Amino acid sequence: MACYTIGHITIHNMDGYQAYAAKVPAIVAAHGGEYLCRGGEYSVIEGEMKNDRHVVLKWPSRAAAEGWYNSAEYQAIIRYRLDNSSGDMIMVDGYEG
Repeated sequence: MACYTIGHITIHNMDGYQAYAAKVPAIVAAHGGEYLCRGGEYSVIEGEMKNDRHVVLKWPSRAAAEGWYNSAEYQAIIRYRLDNSSGDMIMVDGYEG
């Protein structure tokens, strides 16, 4: 079953964040993930959105998503995101009707 990582982020220091943004796509791809959206225009249609950047990654499985997040490669760059932005990130399993 597919698994999705969804991030809602506000970048506070774009220069510092670039070190993360430049390296993360290759790490995502190496673990079998693909971007469904990465930034881009959005519209709030219900409720309130506190962050201004939204990312959705699709993984072939929860194990692949967790493998990416816990990998040495990702953990080596995560500080660039955490030090230069704030937000929320979740993993959610896909739906198989």
